[in-house]
Amino acid sequence: MRKILKSPVRDDPEIRNLLQRMPEDISNSFSESQLSSLKAALASRQWGHHNIDIRGTVPWFKYRYYYVFLAGKNRRQLSDREQRVSNMLKAALMSAFMLFSCLFGLLCLYLIKSALGINLFEHFSLGIWDWFKVTFS
Repeated sequence: MRKILKSPVRDDPEIRNLLQRMPEDISNSFSESQLSSLKAALASRQWGHHNIDIRGTVPWFKYRYYYVFLAGKNRRQLSDREQRVSNMLKAALMSAFMLFSCLFGLLCLYLIKSALGINLFEHFSLGIWDWFKVTFS
């Protein structure tokens, strides 16, 4: 059996945990450079910091299920399909915002017109001004 020297890489908690889950002859066969490469690969798989990080468990009969809700800035490269969906969603949200803004602006203009007593069409009303006076007076 080969004698294994203590090294800073082998003392790392992640590497130690990884090596403990392997058969001893295999875990002893790793060189320092191989262990350093494993440590670098493990470090790149860790979750980064997220603005919203909610984790918990829910008991359900004899089992316990976990949930994870993460939200934050997306730093991944999007595929072509994901990029198209993202652009369509942005366009839909922008269109909805613009529609809401226009309708709200028209409502405000209509209320101002009605408050000033301006009638564009004689004997015709949408009833919004009457509703507004009853509700907010």
